[in-house]
Amino acid sequence: MTLLKHELKQGFKTLAIWTASIGFLIAICLFLFPEMKGEMDNVSDMFSSMGSFTAAFGMDRLNFGTLIGFYAVECGNILGLGGAFFASLIAVSALAKEEKERTAEFLLSHPVSRVSVISSKLAALVVQIVVMNVVIFALSAACIAVIGEEPAWKEICLLHLAYFLLQLELAGVCFGLSAFLRRGSLGIGLGIAAMMYFLNIIANISEKAEFLKVITPFGYAEGADIVSNGSLDGKLVLIGMAFALIGVAAAYFWYSRKDIH
Repeated sequence: MTLLKHELKQGFKTLAIWTASIGFLIAICLFLFPEMKGEMDNVSDMFSSMGSFTAAFGMDRLNFGTLIGFYAVECGNILGLGGAFFASLIAVSALAKEEKERTAEFLLSHPVSRVSVISSKLAALVVQIVVMNVVIFALSAACIAVIGEEPAWKEICLLHLAYFLLQLELAGVCFGLSAFLRRGSLGIGLGIAAMMYFLNIIANISEKAEFLKVITPFGYAEGADIVSNGSLDGKLVLIGMAFALIGVAAAYFWYSRKDIH
């Protein structure tokens, strides 16, 4: 419990900055919607004729003149990409930072097992992701109420659930990588998140590349699919959570046996 509190205290500033940044951008988009929705029909027509670019972001299946269509593309991309970067960034340094900052000797000299260290760091990681998503969802709901629009709550909740699961998957994978790193690498975490985002774009553009949706968590967090189907793709979600569990299992296995410098 002491280590958990320490990890949360240490990560509070990062959590606050990322939550405030993502929440602020989403709020700006929502406050702009009432001024823009009268022109969105023309925007939708324009996007529908842009071929692969439109398909890449699912804009060919969404109506920008509706709040849910606008929210799925604009706010969804902000939360999806921003949340992915945040989750990957804090996860990839969770275990490696002890060696990088030369605090491993001090930490492991205490009467605490390595399994307990891993569990506390993993719990802190999950708590931070949960807090960020709860705050952003509450802020989004408040902004929607302020602008006076009638929201499609089911689809909005599914979108937020999908991005939450996406963050958990990337966090699990990066947490596993963190056990193998000695100095940590924020670039690796951010690179993985960016790569997964672009793999989904490629899968949307080419039918031959649709198999990539099995690899990338953005495959089940596609706003157009969620709004059109009114549900998440259960198969892709299960595969994604399996990747997360494999990452966590790898962290426990390797870090428990690792020669700590």
